[in-house]
Amino acid sequence: MPDTSAPRFPAEWEPQSAILIAWPHAGTDWAERLGEVEDTYIALVAAITRFQPVIVCVADEDVESYAQARLSSNRVDMARVRFVEVPYDDTWLRDTGPITLREGDSFRLLDFRFTGWGGKFEASRDDRLVERLHGMGIFCNSSRQHIDFSLEGGAIETDGAGTLLTTWQCLHQRHPDAEREQLGRQLADWLHQDRVLWLDHGYLEGDDTDAHVDTLARFAAPDAIVFQACDDPADSHHAPLQAMAAELAALRTADDRPYRLFPLPWPRPVIDGGRRLAASYANFLIANGAVLMPAYGDPADAAAAAVLGEAFPGREIVPIPCRPLIWQNGSLHCLTMQLPEGLVA
Repeated sequence: MPDTSAPRFPAEWEPQSAILIAWPHAGTDWAERLGEVEDTYIALVAAITRFQPVIVCVADEDVESYAQARLSSNRVDMARVRFVEVPYDDTWLRDTGPITLREGDSFRLLDFRFTGWGGKFEASRDDRLVERLHGMGIFCNSSRQHIDFSLEGGAIETDGAGTLLTTWQCLHQRHPDAEREQLGRQLADWLHQDRVLWLDHGYLEGDDTDAHVDTLARFAAPDAIVFQACDDPADSHHAPLQAMAAELAALRTADDRPYRLFPLPWPRPVIDGGRRLAASYANFLIANGAVLMPAYGDPADAAAAAVLGEAFPGREIVPIPCRPLIWQNGSLHCLTMQLPEGLVA
């Protein structure tokens, strides 16, 4: 009999109690385009609350009142929205929220050091987010484990069965003096994984995370991976994403079978002020009974939804307008952190 009390890192498709986000406001980097971004947040919260509760971090009472008014006026199910007042620098909660291990009926919140993606941005308040949320008592039956090691949630993918997927570029950038074997051993120990699969290829222009895996390749099941492909030979991404596709094809499951692979279509380039933005369909969010898909107002949106429908049979595919988000170099998954069933009352 397996030990059900042993720590385990659940897959994103396992049942969830809520999804955690942080509301954008004039004191964040969204200030210049706040209206557009708020519209995306309203669509996101409206979609999440169709399937489960959402916990919304707010900077102060004024932000809470404003967010509540905006959501209510858009007929969001406010019975499924909970506001929590807590300081934060930015709203990318995939990288600053808790990475949760399940230990039987209790939970361990892994609180890795957040350095603003390798010191690119101010991050002192974000680095204390998990500590503050845990101290407020919003998590049930949980302990917090601080780990003095730079790691973001968007940098790792688990299949829930002991396999971790990550990219060498990101982990090497954060820890340039560490060998791959050492990093793999540390990740496996902290996250209670049996093995770590590394991708050496793949990146997106406009991505300042140093190739987070959640912009490139995601587990859809223990034997299935959805990934961002590029079929345009004239595009600068073609060679690295083709190389990544070959890497994925060479990977084997824990029982030594090739993965079922689901390539996502390539959206047209999005250019803003001469800067290319990182539009990836791989940055989707799994909710209870649904997959929320980043949509970019591109002809490829419908094809991406079809691929995700194949990869996640039985789940509703819900497009969320994410073009405003990529202006700040992230998309849907980057904004959110799922909380496993039982973690929130």
